[in-house]
Amino acid sequence: MPRSKKGKRGRGSLRQEVLQLQLSTKASLKGVKNGLKGESAASDDELMSDILSHYSSASESTSVLEEGTGGEQVDEQTAQEETEDKLKLCIDNLMDKSAKTRLAALESLRLAFSSKVLYDFLTERRLTVSDCLERSLKKGSGEEQAAAATVFILLCVQLGGGDEAEEGFKILRPVLTAILNDNSASIVARQSCARALGMCCYVSAAEDGEDLIKSLALLESMFMSSYPNREGTLPTPKPGSSGLHGAALQAWSLLVTLCPASRLTELLDLHLPKLQACLQSSDVNYRIAVGETIALLVELGRDIDEDFEVEDSESLCECLKSLATDGNKHRAKNDRRKQRSIFREVLHYIENEDFTEEKIRFGIESVYIDSWMRRRIYDAFKEILESGVRHHLQFNPLLRDIFGLGAPLILDASVKANKITRFEKHLFNSAAFKARTKQRNKVRDKRADVM
Repeated sequence: MPRSKKGKRGRGSLRQEVLQLQLSTKASLKGVKNGLKGESAASDDELMSDILSHYSSASESTSVLEEGTGGEQVDEQTAQEETEDKLKLCIDNLMDKSAKTRLAALESLRLAFSSKVLYDFLTERRLTVSDCLERSLKKGSGEEQAAAATVFILLCVQLGGGDEAEEGFKILRPVLTAILNDNSASIVARQSCARALGMCCYVSAAEDGEDLIKSLALLESMFMSSYPNREGTLPTPKPGSSGLHGAALQAWSLLVTLCPASRLTELLDLHLPKLQACLQSSDVNYRIAVGETIALLVELGRDIDEDFEVEDSESLCECLKSLATDGNKHRAKNDRRKQRSIFREVLHYIENEDFTEEKIRFGIESVYIDSWMRRRIYDAFKEILESGVRHHLQFNPLLRDIFGLGAPLILDASVKANKITRFEKHLFNSAAFKARTKQRNKVRDKRADVM
């Protein structure tokens, strides 16, 4: 290129000028040294060093500047290749003999999967990754099992709920089930497996009635052990069991949003009275999970039947009021604040059928959380994707389909200039979400006898 040649000539002439300046400076200093008295050789050497350093720095900085402007910039393709090379190394490290190396690789994959959409890269390597995760789930420590289950959820989210994700779920579901049923397994691992069972079934095998009913039953068996006995007394929770019950309940409530009306009626009759009793649990996080699940079930019941009423609603509302105003000092301040906030919303919905809408912004778009069902789905993805949830809402076809956002937008000036109004976008999102839910429920209603 003519510009680069000119740049090279410029750098050559600059170096010649610096060399000439250095030679002339040496000669000048030599004359000063011979002609002046009282000046030590050491001070002359220091002066020489300072001057040479100054010119050397100027030369180097000019050279770097020219190379930076004239050299080729790292393009997007190069950055993508570097990212993929790092991911390949992480996948290789999943088979390392060192547990520490495998854990580090799992954590790196978790961060990458949650922050980027990597469908093309993972489609070619899904079987390799699935095999490595299966090995970690079967042979790893509790910490490694928990990390592998989390990465598997992200893998299913990345694959978009298609045949690839469904195939992976069918392979790993027995392993997740075995760990979840193993009372000797790590509580952390069992919690992660409960979450994985719910999320992966929702994403990968939602259209399979058999997988859905099996997953619901298994998760039920986990949290139903927290239900009151025949005398109405809540069992004393074992250490860590409340966390497991909460994870299983949240995963179960996510899958409940996929159930047909015939199945929902049975679930409401069975679980609502028992869950009301669990509002007295000693664990604040489990109480909150129970409260949110009650609100979700009531909402689903009202969708089925406009005249749906909660059994013993007065007692339920009194309990919710107590939790919404709880000021017990023996509980942590943050726990009290979180509990009061959640139960005020639950109580407000039970009494007035009114939901506090939330707006989630990402890019130039927004998604509206305007129901308990929509909140349960969003919270499930937010829990696993963390800060990357907005990126996936913007670019992941699976999440965009679930929330009725359509194909990913092309972010250019013309799109920004033609943005629809907030109200129009709200109507579109709500209508698309409800239409998708109704269509999926129609398909499942045909399998009512299976459910």
